[in-house]
Amino acid sequence: MLSKNTFQLGLFALNCSNGMTMTKAPERWQNTWDNNVHAAQLADEAGLEFLLPVGRWKGYGGETNSQRSNFEPITWATGILGQTKHIRVFSTTHCALIHPVFAAKQMTTADHVGHGRFGLNIVAGWNASEFSMFGVSLKEHDDRYAYAQEWIDVVKKVWHEPELFDHHGDFFDLVGVEGHPAPVEEPVIMSAGSSAKGSAFAARNADALFMVINDLESLATQVAEVKGKNPGRKFGVFASSHLVCRPTRLEAEDYYRYIVDEMGDWEAADNMAAGRLTAQSSTAEQLQQHEMKRRNIAGSGTWPVVGSYDDVVDMYARLSESGLQGVAVGLVNYIDEFPHLRDEVLPRMERRGLRLPFSIDD
Repeated sequence: MLSKNTFQLGLFALNCSNGMTMTKAPERWQNTWDNNVHAAQLADEAGLEFLLPVGRWKGYGGETNSQRSNFEPITWATGILGQTKHIRVFSTTHCALIHPVFAAKQMTTADHVGHGRFGLNIVAGWNASEFSMFGVSLKEHDDRYAYAQEWIDVVKKVWHEPELFDHHGDFFDLVGVEGHPAPVEEPVIMSAGSSAKGSAFAARNADALFMVINDLESLATQVAEVKGKNPGRKFGVFASSHLVCRPTRLEAEDYYRYIVDEMGDWEAADNMAAGRLTAQSSTAEQLQQHEMKRRNIAGSGTWPVVGSYDDVVDMYARLSESGLQGVAVGLVNYIDEFPHLRDEVLPRMERRGLRLPFSIDD
C-alpha cells in the first residue's frame, strides 16, 4: 500500500499528550507542535512509511488526563506534510463529526501541500462523551457504518466528479456540489474497525484495515478472513502496537514495569475500558482484565512489543507471517525513544529481509 517493504512501520498518536500511554513517568510525551515536527522529521528521514494521528477530542481523566491536549488531525496532517518530504501522513477523521463536502476540500488541500502524500483513516467513532461535545448522538454500532458508507461515497464524488452533482441519500441531501481541484493523487484510505461491520466496511471502501490484535494465535485467521471479504482487490491489513525495546530483554521488561506498574494511571485506564464498550472491538470481559488495563497504560490497549532489539524483530517477523503488512507504533517519547528503533531495530529488519535500505535521496 505504501512501499515495497515487506513489513511497514509508522508512528501512532504523536498528536496527543502522553501519546498512547497513561503513564505518570516524567519522560512521557509532551504534545507541542515543535515536538510533533521533530518526531515526524525523524520518522521521515529514517524511511518509515506513515504517521497516524489519533482522532481525539477530550482526555481520559485520572491524574494524567492522557490525550487531553490534542491537535485536530486534518489540520495537523496538513502542517506535518509541509514539514516532511517522503512519509505519508494520515488524518484520523470521525466521519460523523464533519460534513463530507467540507472534509473532502480540507483533505484535497492537505494532499496538495504534501504533493500527493495525504492519507485518510476514516473512523465511525465509539466515544459517546466526545460526540456529546458536538451535540451528536452516537448511533447504534451497525448504523454508524451505514452513515460512514454514504459519507465516503460523497467524499469520493467530490474528489473525482468533474461536473456539478446532486446527492440524495439517507443522511445527506446535497444539490449542485463541486470540488475542484481534485487531489494530486487518490488519497490512500485506511479504516480502523475490528468488528465484523467495521472490517467489511474497510474491505469495500479502503486500501487497508487498521485492526486491533487480541491474540497471536488467531491473528492469521483474522487477517485471512478480512482479506477474503473482497477478493481480487489489493488490500493491506495493519495493526496498532506499542514498543519498548532495549539492548536486553530484561532492560525492556524492567522499563515496561516502571511505566505501567510503578507510574501507571489506573483511573485513566479504567475510564478507557468503560468507554470502549461501545467500540465492540473487545468484549466487556476482555476490557476489564488486569493485563488489558496494563496495555491501556502502556499503549491504549494496543499490542505490546517489548524486549531486546532481536526480540522486536522476531515479533515483527511473526506478525508479518500472520499476514499483517505493518504496524503503527506508539512510543513513550517519540523523540527520545526513536534512536532504539532507527539505529537498532531497522538495520536488523533489513538483515532479516523485512525492510529494504532507505536513503533520504530515494
